[in-house]
Amino acid sequence: MAALPNHRPKHLSLGPLEREILHIVWELGTVSVKDVHDRILADPDRELAYTSVTTVLNRLTNKGWLARDKQRRSFTWRSLISQDQAKALESYEQLNQFLAVSNPDVVAAFADSLDQTSVEQLEAIAAKLRAVRKAREAQ
Repeated sequence: MAALPNHRPKHLSLGPLEREILHIVWELGTVSVKDVHDRILADPDRELAYTSVTTVLNRLTNKGWLARDKQRRSFTWRSLISQDQAKALESYEQLNQFLAVSNPDVVAAFADSLDQTSVEQLEAIAAKLRAVRKAREAQ
C-alpha cells in the first residue's frame, strides 16, 4: 500500500457520483468535462447532465481531491493524490476512528478474533511502525 500522501483533501467524504467521477479521473489522468460525461454516458442506461459533471468536478476541486487547470478556453482536471494514496488515507482514517471509539478491551477482543493471515499482517505493520519510530528518533 502507498504511503500517506503529503497532500490531504479538506473533506474526505464523497458521494457516489463524486466517487465514480474521481475513479474516472484516476483512470484517464487528466480530464475535461466532456471526457467524464462521455465515459458515464457510455452506459446506455445512464443519464447525466453535462452541467452536473461540471458541478461534481468543481466540488471535488473544492474538497481538495482535484486540481483544475485552464487549457486555452476550457478547463481540465487532474487528481492531487493517486488512487493508492487515497486508499492508504482512507485506511488510516478508518483505523483512527476505530481506535478513537473503542476501549482497549474491544481492541483486544478484535485482535483475538483475527485469523493467522491477519496476525501476520499486523506483525508486518508493527515492524513498519517500529522502523518509523526508530527513524524519527534518529533525526
